[in-house]
Amino acid sequence: MRYRRFGKTNLLLSVFSLGTMRFLTSFADAQKTVQQAIARGINHLETAKGYGKSEQYLGHILNDELSVPREQLCITTKLPPTPDADVMHRWIEESLNRLQLDYLDCLAIHGLNTWEHLLWIESPRGCMQAIQEALRERRIRHLGFSTHAPLEVMLAAINTDLFEFVNLHYYYFFQRNAAAVDLAHAKDMGIFIISPADKGGRLYTPPPQLEELCYPFSPLELNYRFLLSDRRITTLSIGPANPTELTAPLAVADRDEPLTSLEIEILQQLDDRGRDALGTDRCSQCYQCLPCPENIHIPEVLRLRNLAVAYGMTDYSQYRYGMFENAGHWFPGVKGNRCTSCGDCLPRCPEKLDIPALLQDAHQRLNGSPQRRLWREQ
Repeated sequence: MRYRRFGKTNLLLSVFSLGTMRFLTSFADAQKTVQQAIARGINHLETAKGYGKSEQYLGHILNDELSVPREQLCITTKLPPTPDADVMHRWIEESLNRLQLDYLDCLAIHGLNTWEHLLWIESPRGCMQAIQEALRERRIRHLGFSTHAPLEVMLAAINTDLFEFVNLHYYYFFQRNAAAVDLAHAKDMGIFIISPADKGGRLYTPPPQLEELCYPFSPLELNYRFLLSDRRITTLSIGPANPTELTAPLAVADRDEPLTSLEIEILQQLDDRGRDALGTDRCSQCYQCLPCPENIHIPEVLRLRNLAVAYGMTDYSQYRYGMFENAGHWFPGVKGNRCTSCGDCLPRCPEKLDIPALLQDAHQRLNGSPQRRLWREQ
């Protein structure tokens, strides 16, 4: 296992962090997973108020006999933004009680996703009042935020200089947030990548076409190496439901060297494949088509179409497409069939794409059963 400095927190974290979002049913599986993760060198455990019984389970596990002392572990929990300082104060106390801890190494504002959330954070009587009190009392040691926000909101949140770390989405198949990684690094913030296996493309069950393109590496391995070779990034989350799901990520836990010439060659082949397969229908993800009068997240719909057409990633694209209209501010926007062919986006597209036709094609390819998030914030 490799370890990296978590930005200005000066914490030294393992390059993989144990996320506990899937500790939803079995305490026995949760206990075995935590014990195995720690035995394999993971020292950062992340939970959240909204992750079912995760905080409660982790509290019991931390108070059982572990292989390392508590002070050698970094415990992070996440609480949603709120305009009410009293509510945040209560939530902090409840999380500490469930975790059976006197202090949190890190607290992350969970889902700082909208301009309204940012206003709550910046309000002198909002949730930061309670958080700053807890920081002064050392009940919280370090503060960050977790985000699924549009890039502009993310950059504004980083520029408040209120936070020491950020949890965000950034992968080989989704590099929109590169500017946020740049800015966070420039401000010496810790950078925690959310769900690189699942949100990064469901790479634990890749389609045969993608497997062939990535050979002799697996798509999951190649994505991990793409991230681990970036020294600005501190740690990547893994969210196993049982100990066996630790195997694949931890197989590369000591491989954080620069990309090899073969890895660079294969990543370039993936880029070339995308251009060749999509031709003049390729969305370059410039985002100039937004805003859409119908609230269609045009770039994301077309990104999912890109992946399905170029790499056979239809399962992943259908899974994410099904989140539209079902996940609120965590995955905003409506489906492509809501397009009225108003033409508002067309003059702004530098690729001169027939966006209405591509949105309809994406909907026909990807529409299926509605998808809900794994957990709901309480």
